[in-house]
Amino acid sequence: MTTDYSTHHQPVSEAFSVPVDVDSLRLSDEQIAFFHENGYVSGVRVLTDAQVELLRGELKEFFDPDHAGRQLWYEYHTNESTDPETVLFHALGAWRLRPGFHDMLWNRAFTLPASQLLGGSVRFWHDQLFCKPPRHGGVVAWHQDYSYWTRTGPIAHLTAWIALDDADQDNGCLEYVPGSHRWPLLPMTDLAGDLDGIRDILDAEQRAAFEQPVAVPLRAGYATFHHSKTLHGSGANRTDRPRRAAVLNVVRDGVQSNTDEALLEGVPPVPSGEALAGQFFPLLLDESSV
Repeated sequence: MTTDYSTHHQPVSEAFSVPVDVDSLRLSDEQIAFFHENGYVSGVRVLTDAQVELLRGELKEFFDPDHAGRQLWYEYHTNESTDPETVLFHALGAWRLRPGFHDMLWNRAFTLPASQLLGGSVRFWHDQLFCKPPRHGGVVAWHQDYSYWTRTGPIAHLTAWIALDDADQDNGCLEYVPGSHRWPLLPMTDLAGDLDGIRDILDAEQRAAFEQPVAVPLRAGYATFHHSKTLHGSGANRTDRPRRAAVLNVVRDGVQSNTDEALLEGVPPVPSGEALAGQFFPLLLDESSV
């Protein structure tokens, strides 16, 4: 019987134990200022080489559709694209299935920078996996994360995109439109569809900024953090290398449900007006403890 790790609100192993020098994990004032100006900050080391290898090993199991714990995913797509030649593996809920992906949520190298950027205590929203296989890995279309998350509010959400492989423009690293976190909320796009499909709904000023995106290459084990309204996307993988990434989405403690329906597939509803809490939305870092 597969363990559902969502019932454990603390690490279940020593793989992500707190380092002695916790202060070395803090973002600098310059990094925080860059985030608030541009809507993202990149090049933050959050995983050791050993932790990367642990997660790669667990991830390998997920590519088999009959893996143990299959029923625990919120979403599971071996290919979210409709084209078999442009594959995008996308799944939500890995933290429930395996101890490494579970314990990564409490990794202080992640939660401490997240608390600095959110300006408060960090609560879990949900995780994602985005994997592009060699030679025919698909795109992730340009989008703002919060356009998919309007069932929660106010906007106090943060995304950490963590490279499990070296990522560059050739194999589909993340790209941003700096300053777009100050734009109005844009409509949702087809996530695995036309990379530039959002172009048609941008005004002239937005379109000019969209024409000058910033690519964010990352080495395995490094993360880029972005605001939930920062416009971002990633191109295809045409290399002989995989491009695998784990994504952790968090909120500042106190963010509420905006609906009486389930926030995630298979999760009991959080009544509208109540703050996220309980089994599926654990507190990852209490601001008062750091």
